[in-house]
Amino acid sequence: MLENTEVDDELRLIQQIRAARGAIMAELSKAIVGQNEAIEQLLLALFAGGHCLITGAPGLAKTLLVKSVADLFHLKFQRIQFTPDLMPADITGTEILETDEAGRRRMVFVPGPIFANVILADEINRTPPKTQAAMLEAMQEHQVTAAGKRCKLDEPFFVLATQNPIEMEGTYPLPEAQLDRFMFNVVIDYLPEDDEVAVVTRTTSVVPEAINALYSGEDLLKFRELVRSVPIAEDVVRYSVRLAAVSRPHQAGTPDFVNEWVSWGAGLRAGQFLVLGAKARALLNGHSHVSLDDIRAVARPVLRHRILINYRAEADGITTEQIIEKLLAHVQPVTSK
Repeated sequence: MLENTEVDDELRLIQQIRAARGAIMAELSKAIVGQNEAIEQLLLALFAGGHCLITGAPGLAKTLLVKSVADLFHLKFQRIQFTPDLMPADITGTEILETDEAGRRRMVFVPGPIFANVILADEINRTPPKTQAAMLEAMQEHQVTAAGKRCKLDEPFFVLATQNPIEMEGTYPLPEAQLDRFMFNVVIDYLPEDDEVAVVTRTTSVVPEAINALYSGEDLLKFRELVRSVPIAEDVVRYSVRLAAVSRPHQAGTPDFVNEWVSWGAGLRAGQFLVLGAKARALLNGHSHVSLDDIRAVARPVLRHRILINYRAEADGITTEQIIEKLLAHVQPVTSK
């Protein structure tokens, strides 16, 4: 009887997550106009349990989008503005001297803004490496070290970090090891004219409707477990591994254009995130298993921050996006006998 109950709960979750896409899009449309591709990628990362790096010019509603997603799942949201003088204690928290009613003094830890479910790390590349190291520990281990103690962060924990592509003066480029911790690199571009007119009209006339919470943090954790249980064939996994592997220069089977234009390719995490993102996409679209189309759909946000081009590619006018397109055309699926 217990097993039947567990099966019923899983079927209920599957139906719930399949219905989530339309409900979430409808609710987010109260605050966000357009940007459907960026919204979908954020949801895929959220359901798969990964962090996102978001690239876009100022004023494209990045903060509003992330806060709206947090409101949808009734999650605690914090925005941290990264600056050159930001210290690790500014995000993790610090100890202060407190006097109780009896006059006794003691050190009390005051948690920093990192103790939330959804963190918007605004302009993360503006802070020095010491503070980025503290952020990296939080992203990888879901914990922080403060006042000599390790403190676990509440689950779910999701980091969305922004980078300004225009102003690069006074920045500290993220190291490859930290970039690799981000599941997706989501690109937000300017809206089409009609959508921009709708944004200006809406924001200068009426107060926007509040976002209603459709799910809870507990629901999101169950969704994440369900994503990992989505079936995937070995051939599809092998395709994901090969797609990441051929991006590495000077390896066996690497195409000539990679050797010529790429200085550093995707690592093992790329294959893992390709599969997890594809599983989340399959489930969100109501599919019973992962297909090659699901892998290809998440290839760009997974690979664009993991493939570093060299000076020759820059001289030839070659972009990372063009290299990813060539990789998708080059790697063909292999069907097992």
